Parts: sequence; C-alpha cells; structure tokens
Amino acid sequence: MSTYSSLEIETEGQVATIRMQPLHSLPPGVDPHWELSIAFAALRTDDQIRVVILTGAVDGEFLVAFPTESYSTDAAKQRLSDASGAWKTFMGIVRCLQTMAEMEKPIVACVNGDALGFGQSLMFDSDIIVAREDAKISDIHLGLGQVMPSHGRYSVGPPFGIVPGDGAAALVPLYMSPAKAKEYLMLSSEYTGLELAQAGIINYAVPSDQLRRTVDDIVRRLLERPAHALAWTKRLANRQLVQQLNLTLDAGVAYEMVNFLQIDKQGFIEKNTLA
Repeated sequence: MSTYSSLEIETEGQVATIRMQPLHSLPPGVDPHWELSIAFAALRTDDQIRVVILTGAVDGEFLVAFPTESYSTDAAKQRLSDASGAWKTFMGIVRCLQTMAEMEKPIVACVNGDALGFGQSLMFDSDIIVAREDAKISDIHLGLGQVMPSHGRYSVGPPFGIVPGDGAAALVPLYMSPAKAKEYLMLSSEYTGLELAQAGIINYAVPSDQLRRTVDDIVRRLLERPAHALAWTKRLANRQLVQQLNLTLDAGVAYEMVNFLQIDKQGFIEKNTLA
C-alpha cells in the first residue's frame, strides 16, 4: 500500500479500512481528493480485499470542508488560480467517485461524524451508509460560509457561492425527490444522520457507541456472501449511479471551475447578476 499524507489505510483479513484525516490538519500541497482516487484504485485491484470501510480518523468528523477563513489566505487565492493544482483536485474528485461506483467491492460508509462538502459526496457514493445519529450532513457550496460543524468552532466552505462540482449534484438527486434535492443543494440545507435514516435516504443511524458494532455486523454479513455474486450484484445495482455520474460529474467540475474564474480573487465577491 502506498504512503498517504491525508489517509490511513488498515487491512485486516479481507477488509480494508480507510480513515480520512481532517482537512484542516493537512500540510500545504496535500490533496486528499487525489490520494483517495489512488487509494480506491489500488484497493479495487487488490485480490485480498473484498470489502472497504470508509470513515474519519477523528471521532466526530467523517470529512468536513476547509474552514471559511482559509479561503481568504494568499495561499488559497493562489491555489484557486493554479491550473495544475485545479487539475489535480478536480480530476481527483472525478477519478475517486467513478472508481468508488465502478469497483466491484462493497464500500461501507462508517459516518462517525459530520460529513460537510466532499464528505457527503463520498457518503452518497458508498454502497451501504451507517451514520451517527447526531452527524451533520450538508453540501456547503452554496452555504455562503454559514454552515458550521457540530463542534461550532468555525464555519466551513467558501464565503461565496459556487456550483457543487464535487459530485453532490450528480448523486443527491438519486437519493431525494427533485424538490428536496434542489433545496438541499441550492440552500445548503442541513440534516442529521437520524433525519436521513428516518427519511429512508441512508441505511442506518445509530448512537456513537453502536456505530462500529453495526458496521462490523454488516461487513461480516457481506463477507458471508459469495465474492463473485456480490461483485456482480454491485455492478448491476450501480448502473444508474454510474450513468448519472457520467452525465453530470464532468459538467459539475467544469461549472465550478468557471465559478472560480467569475469571482474577484481580491475580495472573493461574485457579481450578483446574470447580466
């Protein structure tokens, strides 16, 4: 297994667990989108692995977007204007989500805390979703920097509005009615894991002390099934999801990049008119 700066990967028998480090803790230049794409590609071709668990390395945070204040730094402004950096980030998103959908091995999302931004896209692209009851779930692209994690120490996401180009615009309409999906995306509506489970959008929401036990039971039951039958079943069940990603993901990435070009990098203010 390769060495990653934003991930920890642990294998036990036929199960691999990916633990994602908090984005705000990563050193400059580390792109978790790219590293996740490499990790999933490697696990897909690893014949010793049959099931993948995706979770956060820190309890209380599955994956949370960058703090709002980080967008005003000189480094952030430079990153938004850097063609090679934008390529790596956005192609990391595309390759990661496409590989998750196409890989024949079930991915169980163990949502051990807030999933805000790319975290909720990873959650929705997983095959079975188990979340903490109190986990906060939201897309932050049109949140105008007003979405706050459960710990409440800072807001997350850009202070301006951009297209949800990290996969949510492709994935969320598969889980919600059109009206609910548009409200969720356009207003950055927030839900708890419990609310999503009660609405039938995710599989389970449980208290934090029951989360790992629930995930381990699901993994055990998956491993009891014949490997080839399980793999083909996932491929069949995911044909619509893969088609939706193919239709929408590239466009979402392109539109978000265009949005960044429309924003005044000095003040991070978008001209609020279509004229």
